Amino acid sequence: MDYQRGVKLLGDSMSEECGIIGVYSSEKRELARSIYYGLYALQHRGQEACGIALSSDNKILYHKNLGLVSEVFGEAVLESLPEADIAIGHVRYSTAAQDKSLANAQPLVFNGKRGKFAVVSNSSITNAKQLKADLLEENILFQTSLDSEVFGVLINKLSQNGYLDGVRQAVEMLEGSFSTIVMTRSKLIAIRDRFGMRPLVLGKIGLDDDYVVASETTALDAVGATYVRDLEPGEILVISSKGLQSIKWADETKHAFCIFEHVYFARPDSILEGQSVYKARRDSGKLLAKHFPVEADIVSGVPESANVAARGYSEESGIPFIEALAKNGYVGRTFIKPKQGMRESAVKIKLNAIKANVQGKRVVLVDDSIVRGTTSKKIVQMLRDAGAKEVHLRIASPIVKHPCFLGVDMQTYNQLIGAYRDADEICKLIGADSLAFLDIDMLDEACSNGNYPHGFCTGCFTGEYPVSIDKKELDKQFDD
Repeated sequence: MDYQRGVKLLGDSMSEECGIIGVYSSEKRELARSIYYGLYALQHRGQEACGIALSSDNKILYHKNLGLVSEVFGEAVLESLPEADIAIGHVRYSTAAQDKSLANAQPLVFNGKRGKFAVVSNSSITNAKQLKADLLEENILFQTSLDSEVFGVLINKLSQNGYLDGVRQAVEMLEGSFSTIVMTRSKLIAIRDRFGMRPLVLGKIGLDDDYVVASETTALDAVGATYVRDLEPGEILVISSKGLQSIKWADETKHAFCIFEHVYFARPDSILEGQSVYKARRDSGKLLAKHFPVEADIVSGVPESANVAARGYSEESGIPFIEALAKNGYVGRTFIKPKQGMRESAVKIKLNAIKANVQGKRVVLVDDSIVRGTTSKKIVQMLRDAGAKEVHLRIASPIVKHPCFLGVDMQTYNQLIGAYRDADEICKLIGADSLAFLDIDMLDEACSNGNYPHGFCTGCFTGEYPVSIDKKELDKQFDD
């Protein structure tokens, strides 16, 4: 799958909903620019829309639009935003076509009963539909289709004793996965779901009481912050002039961190839950070589996300790592999805085989995952057309057999090539000479480095989710 995934030419990749960042400063400064740098570092998590909200002089101001961070926040826009002591930002990827509108861009700013507040969230609240229906019965109107708005409305409704009290009451009503930042005029409030499914890290800037909360440590690096810790599952962290206040909102918590963060979503230079994403991917490749060896001349990865695993395979097997595919870095987010009859050409615009490296060669091609299988089939044929003698696929994760209901856009069984097939059947459909996947224990070993004390959400591989899924809703996922 493509690491820069603003474009999905064949619908064969999955995307995670968004990235968030918040900064609290002990004095007013150019926080809009800091958030801008942080959002740039999180751009891989969402390329559809972005926005920044600021708390300045007892007011909350914001700017957001559809587009990449560099498109929405030019120098003129950044210069127009005032200095502030609190700021939040968001990059968004939408999992449904009807959700792609400016109204659904974040931050969401609310005119609440105790003044304005703003929300950014990386979430999939599984009971949002019912919560929204209950609120509509109270004649509360909604402006977006976001579950983040449901959360914000609940906060406002329950904030008789202040917004922190509203957050504490509202969060107990939510089910599903969420990492959320709420900004009031004087506080930055970060919340993580009871299972810790979505990432959220805390960093500190310099010697002052300036703090950053973000989806990944790469955003901390971008704003010059030092990593402090990950927020705990079921934690509310309040940052204000009084310092840090940690509140445990969930009595029962369980670590079920989304394992696909290590497989694909996160940047390889991030540290998640104390584990290096780069090392997890390299070790995945080594385990593939150890358990699924094959005689070959070169090892290559599907750029960019699988290159680290491919290097691990090369190190373990002794087969040289040589690029088999070149990626066009200029295929922008506005590239039009091709019609059915032109999809093969579209793949070649995005990726192309390097004939000099593959002609007459037996190629081990490593990818991070196979979801729908369409792109994998085209790439295998592309390598054969370039003269590859053999193409052996090695996948650095298990077969994706089940939908994700918790924030990833693979929500039906009929989207998944592996839903009803084993590796041999998938291999035949894709046209590779051989195909092997890591099993779940191997992936867990790679991502935990043998000492991860908690656990992962592996529902897309095993069908075992950390939250209860309505059986009626699950049955619908089998519909054609």
